[in-house]
Amino acid sequence: MHFIVILGALISLSFTSTYLVASIRGRVKPNKITWLIWGIAPLISTAASLSTGVSWASLPVFMAGFGPILVFTVACFNKAAYWKMGKFDYICGFVSILALVAWYMTKSPNVAILLAILSDALAALPTLIKGWNFPETEKGFLFLGSLFSASTSFTEVHQWKLTEVAFPIYLIILSLTMMFLIEGRRNYLKRKKVL
Repeated sequence: MHFIVILGALISLSFTSTYLVASIRGRVKPNKITWLIWGIAPLISTAASLSTGVSWASLPVFMAGFGPILVFTVACFNKAAYWKMGKFDYICGFVSILALVAWYMTKSPNVAILLAILSDALAALPTLIKGWNFPETEKGFLFLGSLFSASTSFTEVHQWKLTEVAFPIYLIILSLTMMFLIEGRRNYLKRKKVL
């Protein structure tokens, strides 16, 4: 069964690579706050899961953090490869960081995962709004890699407990939301001849 999770991680990495190339070429403009928190929150969730004995099922969650850290790094070095951030972006980022600090203070793996999900979701808001208003700055289909990778977690679940399934379920919901919102909005605007 480990093969499926490893395959999911490799597919996630290939989609991340595609996003990185699109970012370098200026075809997508990642929001740095979103991608930084998208990197940190899953890595915290991975650490919390590992601390409770979850092993292979945490690989897709780890990849959900590793890829965004790569995107964030590229966005920091390529001035044309990021979205200009506003007050709302910074507020979401600040609240996301507060959620991570709250987790650190509780030391509970379950609380860590729930707060990591909250932090990650708040960090997603600026990109969701940007994807709605400016869908040409994102590629929704690139979230297929995350969707597939998160789905493979369930091949390694031994006990259906929060530390094993919460973050993968959240990642599936987020990936579907990003894909359908961005691509649906892009197609709608193309039909209206706005893009």
